[in-house]
Amino acid sequence: MTEPYAVQVPRGYRIGVWEVREPIATGAFGSVYEARRTEEVEGGEDLPRTAALKFLPTGTGTPRQLAHLRELIDREVELHRRLRRPRLIRMYDTLTVDDPGHPQLDGATVLVLEQAKGSLSALLESAPRPASGPALLAQICEGLAQLHRAGWVHGDLKPANVLLMQDGSARLADFNMAAELEGTHAYTPAFSTPDYTPPELLWSEIGERGRRIRPSADVWAFGVLAHLLLTNSFPLPGGTPTARRDAAAAYARGTDELRLSPELPDVWREIVRECLTRTHADRIATDGLLRRVEAAAGTGRSPRLPRVLLPRRRSRRTTVLATAAATAAVAVLGYGISSWTGSDADGKGSAATATGTGTGTEKVTPATYGASELRTDKGVPVAYRRLIVDSAHDCVQPEVTPALIAALLKAESNFDPDLSDPTAGDEGEYGIARWTPSILRWYVRADGVPATETPRPPLTPAESIPAVGRYLCFMEPRLEQTGLSGDRRVLLAAAYRTSVKSVNAAGGVPPKYRDYAARVAHYLKEYTPPGKT
Repeated sequence: MTEPYAVQVPRGYRIGVWEVREPIATGAFGSVYEARRTEEVEGGEDLPRTAALKFLPTGTGTPRQLAHLRELIDREVELHRRLRRPRLIRMYDTLTVDDPGHPQLDGATVLVLEQAKGSLSALLESAPRPASGPALLAQICEGLAQLHRAGWVHGDLKPANVLLMQDGSARLADFNMAAELEGTHAYTPAFSTPDYTPPELLWSEIGERGRRIRPSADVWAFGVLAHLLLTNSFPLPGGTPTARRDAAAAYARGTDELRLSPELPDVWREIVRECLTRTHADRIATDGLLRRVEAAAGTGRSPRLPRVLLPRRRSRRTTVLATAAATAAVAVLGYGISSWTGSDADGKGSAATATGTGTGTEKVTPATYGASELRTDKGVPVAYRRLIVDSAHDCVQPEVTPALIAALLKAESNFDPDLSDPTAGDEGEYGIARWTPSILRWYVRADGVPATETPRPPLTPAESIPAVGRYLCFMEPRLEQTGLSGDRRVLLAAAYRTSVKSVNAAGGVPPKYRDYAARVAHYLKEYTPPGKT
């Protein structure tokens, strides 16, 4: 196995009655493997022939890491032990590895979980706005109602944490953020996915026991998920999670209105509005939500899972990343970890997929991609078109355009992905965007959180180009709104080369950088299609 799995378990490894087979997915703290039962167990008639084993490294790590990991495990195990509901993924057993001969595994906790055939996130990647969407939403809402009636809050509802079974039915999964209610509130670790976090929790106070959370937080997340499933878009504007988080805050303050997609059917529009109220007190209660959702879905029939998520059994020699079918199988994300093929521990996408080059499962970028915003006849390499166009689209600032990002890259490196200038400053500048690694650290992740480690050269276009878009998007509101002379897009490029402070202080492009700004302006005009400004 060549993948950087958090917990590396060799094929054929035995734990209890289980034999490890293929790897399924991994995250920063744990890894999931397919396993088969090797023997009958007395009183174990309930055990399936195959299961998903979630390995968590509780035998290694620092005391602080282990304390955090143990808390998350205890939450998940406690919920599984106390709740057996048809819309929640099942846990059959918990095991502890006792194997001093394998120190990297010794002491690990293993959760034996029901094995799914796909995830909602994988379904949305392969088939946005699936026909089964309303029925899936009814089943997801049923799972939330089961949790809330039992006195628990999920705390991290999102597509990756909804698993799809062989028959296409949905199960809620990943309960390590789940918390039991103590009256009207529960307490959960201060981690969440920004797109699915209600405004009242985005900057909430974090006490010794964690963050206070209510069932209404799950209702908000359901509203976001429903909008995404039915329209292939988020209900709040913005091209990045950070921008959408800021939009949620503006909405909660009353300075902006909720503008739902016109493609959202009327019956669902009212449901989503009742989920996405400005305050938690105004949100619809879960039981009332379930009744509304079931009525909107029309029937309780379980939708059939699309064929793309049900690959035939893999060959023993087929690795997880080798084929498109394996990619679909790996996308079983809801066991509390993320798929390695989608992002690494720092949230950066794989370089091959992002650039649109390569073979197999990677996206192939057509030469005309984004042609209405970025000319196709002026030398912008096709391999970087998707990254450039998509990075600009991830920013809500209209000045950040594909042509601007392309012009900046041309001026910085002449599109050279292998550029290396170790003499530029204390750290040097590297890659297609001439990033200083310690600055890139702050913009390399899509969720707006700094990377845990400073990136090391070589810096790939897949991490460098999206970071340019994020940095420009961050700087634009910080440029003076009045008193600056020159094209604001060129001023942004100058700020990228020097700083926002320098551009504001100079009232425009600082003299030292006028040649650079002139080159950007030249290429900006060259790369902008006729009729665009």
